[in-house]
Amino acid sequence: MIPLQVDPAVVAQGINYVWVLVVSFLIFFMQPGFALLEAGQVRAKNVGNVLMKNMTDWALGVLVYFIVGAGVATIVGGLTSPGGFDAAAAFSYIGDSGTWIDWLFGAVFAMTAATIVSGAVAERMDFRAYVVFAATITGFIYPVVQGLTWSGGLLSGSGFLGAALGVGYLDFAGATVVHMCGGVAGLVGAKMVGPRKGRFDENGESQPIPGHSMLLAVLGTLILAFGWYGFNVGTQATVLATTESGGLEFMGAALGRVALVTTLGMGAGAVAAMLVSTSYQGKPDPLWMANGLLAGLVAVTGAVPHVTWWGGLVLGAIGGAIVLPAYRWTVDSLKIDDVCGVFAVHGVAGAVGTALIPVFAVGGFSATQLVMQVAGVGIIALWTIAASAAVFALTDVIFGLRVSEEEELEGLDIGEHGVSVYPEFVGDSGPDRGLGTPAKATATDGGVTITENTTENGGEDQ
Repeated sequence: MIPLQVDPAVVAQGINYVWVLVVSFLIFFMQPGFALLEAGQVRAKNVGNVLMKNMTDWALGVLVYFIVGAGVATIVGGLTSPGGFDAAAAFSYIGDSGTWIDWLFGAVFAMTAATIVSGAVAERMDFRAYVVFAATITGFIYPVVQGLTWSGGLLSGSGFLGAALGVGYLDFAGATVVHMCGGVAGLVGAKMVGPRKGRFDENGESQPIPGHSMLLAVLGTLILAFGWYGFNVGTQATVLATTESGGLEFMGAALGRVALVTTLGMGAGAVAAMLVSTSYQGKPDPLWMANGLLAGLVAVTGAVPHVTWWGGLVLGAIGGAIVLPAYRWTVDSLKIDDVCGVFAVHGVAGAVGTALIPVFAVGGFSATQLVMQVAGVGIIALWTIAASAAVFALTDVIFGLRVSEEEELEGLDIGEHGVSVYPEFVGDSGPDRGLGTPAKATATDGGVTITENTTENGGEDQ
C-alpha cells in the first residue's frame, strides 16, 4: 500500500485557514452580545432602536468594508511607508478567492469598532445620521487606523515612524486599533449629539437614567467574553507551522499564552471593578463588575502575546479598576452622556493597557518601545477625534444629529421605527424610569382603554 504523499505546507495552510474561519464566526457572535449589552442599558422604549443600529452595523458595515474599507487600509499603509502602493492591488481581494478568508477576518474587526459607537449615542441620535456614521467608520475612519498599523503603515516596523524609531507599534488584536477607535468615536458622538433629556439637572449634576434590564446587559457581557477568545486567540492565526526539516509543528505555546493572558485579564478586570464599585457605592454592583470584565479584556487585547502572565493579570486589573472613575470623569467633569460607558470601557482601558505593554514585556522593558506605544495611542486617538467630529458635523448639517424632543420623550422605537419591543409597557418617559410603567386594561363601553400604573422601578446611575 503506497502511503499518501501530502505537502506539509498545504496541510498547515488548510488547517490555519479553517481556524481563521472558525474564529471569524466566533467574533461575529460578539454582535448579539453587543446588542444585548446595549439594549439592557437603555429604557424599554428605545430597545428596538438599539437593535436596529446593531443590525445596521453588521449588514451595511460588511458591504462598505468590502467595497471600500479593506482597500483604503492597504492604500493608507502604502502611503505612510516607503513601500508605496498599487491602487488596483489594494482591491485585489474582490477578485481573488485566496484572500477572501483574510478579508472576512478583517471585516469582523471593523464591525466591532462600528458597533461600540452605538452604545454611547443611544436614546437620542437620529437613525439616518447614525447610518451615515456607521458607513463612514467602516469604510474610512477605522480602515485608516488599520492602514497605519496592521497594514504596514506609519506605526508599523516598516512605516515611516516605526523605521525611524526602530520598533513597530504593538497592538496584537486591536485594543486601540479597534476598541479605542470605537470608544473615542463614541465619546465624540455623545458630546456632539448632547445629553439625553433629564440626564443633567439645572445645576449640571448628573441624574440617574437606569437601563431597563440588567439581566440582558450581563448576559450580553458574558456572550462578548466568549466571543473575545476568537478576538484574541484567533489573532494567533497560525495553529500549525512547517519546520525546516519539512515537518509540522503545533503552535501550542503561542496559543496557550494568548488564551491564558486573555482569561487572567478578564478575571482580574471583573474583580477589580467589583472592589472599586463596592468602595465607591458601598455595595458591589453587577453592572460595574460586567463593565470591569470587559475593560480587563480590552486592556490585555493588544498585549496578550507580548507580556508575562502576571503582567496580563496586572493590566486586566488596571483596566477594571479605572473603568468606574473614568466613567464618572466622563459624566461629571466632561458632562458627556455616554450611555453604555464605552469611552471608559473601550477607550481608556484600551489606551492604558496598550501603552503599558513595554512595562510588562516578556523580553524586558524598552524605553523606545514605550515611546512608540504612547505615540501610537496619541496618533490613533487624534485621528479618530478629528475624523469622527467631521463626519458628525456633516451629518448634523444634512439630517440633524438628534431626534426631536417629542420623539425622545415618546421613545425612538415608535418615533424612528414605528415598533414597540415591549408593547405591554407604556409611559416609559422619565429619567427615573427603568423598565417602564406596566399598563393595565380597564373596560369601557367602546372597548379597552389603557391606563397607567404608577409604580416605578429604580436603578443605579449609569
